[in-house]
Amino acid sequence: MRTGEPLPAVGEVLAALATGLWHWDTATGLVTVDAEAARLLGLPPEQTTLTEAQTRARLHPVDWNEITGVVQLAVAEGTLAEVRVRIMDELGRVIRVVRSRSKPSFDAARRAYELIGTLQEVTEPTPGTPADRNTVTGDWRRSREAFLLDAGRALAEARSTAEVLRVAAGLSMPGFSPDGLTVFGVEGDQLTIISLHGHQPGDDGRFSHLPLDTDYPAAEVVRTGRAVYLSSPEEYKDRYPVTWPLAKHFGRESWAFLPLTVAGRTMGAWMAAFTHPVAFTPDERSVLTTVARMLAQALSRAGVAESERELTDGLQRSMLPTLGPRIPGMNLTARYIPTGGGLQVGGDWYDMIPLPSGRFALVIGDVQGHDVRAAGLMGQLRIALRAYASEGHRPDAVLSRASRFLHGITHDEQLTDLRFATCLYAEADPATGMLEIARAGHPDPAIRMADGTVMMRPTVGGLPLGIDPDADYPTTRFALEPGETMMICTDGLIETGGHDMESGWQRVRAILEDAVLDGADVDLEALADALVQAVHGPSSHHTTGPLADRREDDIALLLLSRPDDGHGPLGAPPRTRVRRTLLSVAQDEPERVAEARQQLRELLHDWSAAEQVDSAVLLVSEMLTNVLVHTDADALLLAEVTGETGGRRLRVEVTDAGDDLPHKRRPGELASSGRGLVLIELLAHEWGVAPRGEGKSIWFELYEKE
Repeated sequence: MRTGEPLPAVGEVLAALATGLWHWDTATGLVTVDAEAARLLGLPPEQTTLTEAQTRARLHPVDWNEITGVVQLAVAEGTLAEVRVRIMDELGRVIRVVRSRSKPSFDAARRAYELIGTLQEVTEPTPGTPADRNTVTGDWRRSREAFLLDAGRALAEARSTAEVLRVAAGLSMPGFSPDGLTVFGVEGDQLTIISLHGHQPGDDGRFSHLPLDTDYPAAEVVRTGRAVYLSSPEEYKDRYPVTWPLAKHFGRESWAFLPLTVAGRTMGAWMAAFTHPVAFTPDERSVLTTVARMLAQALSRAGVAESERELTDGLQRSMLPTLGPRIPGMNLTARYIPTGGGLQVGGDWYDMIPLPSGRFALVIGDVQGHDVRAAGLMGQLRIALRAYASEGHRPDAVLSRASRFLHGITHDEQLTDLRFATCLYAEADPATGMLEIARAGHPDPAIRMADGTVMMRPTVGGLPLGIDPDADYPTTRFALEPGETMMICTDGLIETGGHDMESGWQRVRAILEDAVLDGADVDLEALADALVQAVHGPSSHHTTGPLADRREDDIALLLLSRPDDGHGPLGAPPRTRVRRTLLSVAQDEPERVAEARQQLRELLHDWSAAEQVDSAVLLVSEMLTNVLVHTDADALLLAEVTGETGGRRLRVEVTDAGDDLPHKRRPGELASSGRGLVLIELLAHEWGVAPRGEGKSIWFELYEKE
C-alpha cells in the first residue's frame, strides 16, 4: 500500500490476518459471526447468525463453561476476556484450537452481557517448551481442575487459621507455581501481615502496618476490592514507584495481588509472587481468583470457629470453678467434656464449696438442654447453690432452696421455656470421711472400695430441681473409708455412645475396677482420663451400646478419694481393710428391699461359694421384710466383708428402732410367717439379737468356704 492511499476496511484487514469477527448478546441469545469466524467454527465460510445452543455445539463443553467464567472475571476487573477453545466437528473430534479475545460489558438494566471479539486459529506448542507455559491445553485443564479440587478439599477441612495458612503455603499451582506467598489482613486503617511463605525472617517488617492509603498493591486491593496483576518489574515500578524500592530486592519477576472477599466485604489480600515472568492470561487469573475466594472462605470459617471456641472457653472458665487448694485427708479431681456440636457449652457443671463448718461440699448437676439458655441457667443455679451452701444450710435445705430458685426463673406466665435440673449435693467431713448426700433426680454415686470392688451406692432422693418449688430432699449419710474412691458424674458419662443406664454403668464399672494405683491408693488423674477416654477416646467405638441413638452428651465428673496410710489412730494396730455397704429402708420404701439384695450380691461378687451368696441374700431379704411388717420403724442394713480371699467373713446387721425383740417360733405347715429366725439358724454360721439404747439389731455371719 502506497503512502497517501486510504486504509483498507477493518474486515479486509481481519480477513487477511485469518481473523474472524463475532458478536454475542446474551439478552437475545444470538451469536453473529462473519465468514472467517464461521470457517474457524467449522461452518460454511459465510456470515451467519447462530443461537447459543448452535454455537455451544461447536465448542468443547469444558471450554464453553470456561468462557462464561472468564467473561464474568473480565467484567469485574475491566479487562479483556481472552480464552483458548477447542472447536469440535459433528463427530465430537477436535478440528482446531482458536483464541478468542473480546471486550465484554454488562447491561444492568437488561441484566445481560454483550461481547464483541475476534477469533484466530492458534498452533499448539510443543509440550515442555517455553511457549507451552502459558498455553491452555487439555492436560493443563485437567491439572488445573485436579488442583482446584484438592485445594478446595484441603481448605475446607482446615479447622483453624494456622491450618488454613499451612494449606495455602503448600499450594502448587499447575504450570505457574509462585515461590512467594503472603496473606495480608486489616486492622483499623492499617495493612498487616498474617502469614508469609518463601521469604526470609524479618522480611515482613517493611510491609507490616502500612496505612491503607499507601501506594502499595495490597493496600489498593483492600481499598478497591479489585485484583492487581503485575507481569514485570517495569510494570510494578511504573504503577507503584513509591513502594517499588521495598519490593525490588526480593528478585521477583511477576506479582498477583487478589482480594480476600467474603459476603461482599474485603477482609484482606493475598499476594502470589513469581521468579519467572507470568503473562496472567485469563485462565491463570481464573485459577488465582478461585484460590483467593476459597482462601477467604476458609479464613472466614476458621475465624468464626476460633471465635466460638474462645467464647466457649470463656464461658467454661467463668462458669466452672477451680478445685482450689488440696483438702487435708482427701484427694479430689474433676473433668468437664462439652458435647461435640454448637458452641460446645451445655448445662452440665460441678463445684467444690468450702463451708463455714470447716467441711466442704461437692456439687454436680445437669440443666435440661444443650444450648446457650441451658448454659446461662447453669451459671445462675451454680451461683445460687454456692450462696445457699455458704450460708451454712444442710444439704436438704440447699437443694430445696435451689429448686425454688430455678422454678422461679423458669416458670413465667406463658410457660414458654420450662427447664429442670438434676443435681447431687454431698457434704464431706475430711477428718472422718463422713458424707451426707442429697439427690435431686441425679444418678447415684459409685464407690470403688480399697480391694477394687465397685458398687453403686443407693441414696434417697427427690424430684429434679425446678419442678416443684416445695419439694423435699431427704439425705443419706455414710462414711468414705480409707482407700475408697467415690465417683459422681452426669448421665453423659454413662449414656454417651448409645448406652442406657444399665449397659453404660457396666462400661464405667469396668474402668473403675481396673483403676491404676499410686502406691496403695487410686491415681485419680489417671482414672479420670481413663473414664473420659472410654467414652470419647479412640477405643470408644468398641464399647457402643444397644441403642440406635448415638448422640453425645456433656460430661461432668468428680472423683473423691480418701488415702489409706495402712494405720489407724496413733498407737492402734494396722488397719484391716473392710468391704462395706450401708443402706436404709423406710416403711414407705419396700422396693428398696430389692436394692438391698442387689447391693449384697455386688458386695459378694467374688465370693467363692455361690450357694452362700444365695443364702445371704435370702436372709437379708427376710430380715428387712420382718422390720417393715412387724414394726413401725425404718430398717438400716450394714454388711461387711473382712479377711483375705478364701477365708473371709461376712457380717450382716439390720437395725431398727423397735423395742420388741424377735423370738424363735415353730410355725405350722400352713403358717405365713414365723420362719425368719429358723432360716437364720439353719443357714448362718453365727447369729444373734442385740438390744440397743433405742431399738435393737439382729445379725448373722457367714464364713467363706475354700
